[in-house]
Amino acid sequence: MRRAFVAAHSEHPDLFEAAAEVLADVGERLEGDPSLAVVFASGPHVAGLADMARGLTELVGVQTVLGVSASGVVNGGREVESGPGLSLWVGDVQGVQAVRMETIDSGRTVLGIPDEIEPGSILLILADPFSFSIDALIATLQTERPDVQVVGGMASAGRSSGENTLVLDSTTYADGAVGVILPPGSATTVVSQGCRPVGQPWVVTNGSGQMIRELGGERALDRLQPIIDELSPEDRQLAARGLLVGIVANEQTEKFSQGDFLIRSLVGADRETGALAIGDNIEVGQVVQFHVRDAQSASADLLAQLALVDRTVQGALLFTCLARGTHMFSEPHHDAQQISEVFPKVANAGMFCAAEIGPVGSRNAVHAYTATMLLF
Repeated sequence: MRRAFVAAHSEHPDLFEAAAEVLADVGERLEGDPSLAVVFASGPHVAGLADMARGLTELVGVQTVLGVSASGVVNGGREVESGPGLSLWVGDVQGVQAVRMETIDSGRTVLGIPDEIEPGSILLILADPFSFSIDALIATLQTERPDVQVVGGMASAGRSSGENTLVLDSTTYADGAVGVILPPGSATTVVSQGCRPVGQPWVVTNGSGQMIRELGGERALDRLQPIIDELSPEDRQLAARGLLVGIVANEQTEKFSQGDFLIRSLVGADRETGALAIGDNIEVGQVVQFHVRDAQSASADLLAQLALVDRTVQGALLFTCLARGTHMFSEPHHDAQQISEVFPKVANAGMFCAAEIGPVGSRNAVHAYTATMLLF
């Protein structure tokens, strides 16, 4: 049966055979105007990204092609966390605008943001974590285009600058970012957290930079200790593996729950001053709550988030964290299988990311431990 959104996958170790498999599969099942393709490649298949892009343009007639190297890829209901993997997603998404971006001035200035972006658009972005500042992009858009959502992931195949590969149409890059502007109403964004709040929310009453000095008028460490003491033995074990801090994305919300927070690491504590250091900048007046990383609640949250999406979803792009997969869940293919179970006919593809990008509330943000999705 031919469809407007198609995903094809191969784990064949030979690059030529893998490319032939996915191109033939897509050609047989795709209908309509194949305006956008996204290719995720891991292992030896990274070397064939540019050739894949040319094949999609010349043989399938795709108008715009994005490609990215990853440590692992999502193949429908499967997650290939290592080794050879080629995952191709093609969809009929009209009105897309290709984007090539770079950051200069030590990551402070972003080049390549289109001058005209229609309100309500979505920027699908694939970026190199060593050379492109997602924080700078988010800050710029927050000022100049606050109604544009940003969704995507950071390339994860390379371990240093120049080792990742990005593709836009037939051009290959080892730095910066590539992406497309999707028109308003063409897709829905979902960000599912891999963490669960513990204790209660507190207002930051003294803090700046990465340091939280006081919560609710008391030393931050003095607020944290009773929370640790009151945890169940199971939650205390989770906290010992790495306690996290959630920053409320929208302080106007009267009651906060899982999914309302931007999750950041707790990187240190000063027992003398009672200050806590976190992996982000903080301001007085922001609301924070401590979190633990929990596979069970992460699974429940993903299902809950998917349940809110319209049942007519035909295509899905999944950007899941390197720390998820079998690092978080006892069984493999967790995130991909949940999407396939909720949407059995969806064309699903994606990657394991060095970081995920997606909106929480009215804010775009860089995430860790999330499953971030773009649903068409």
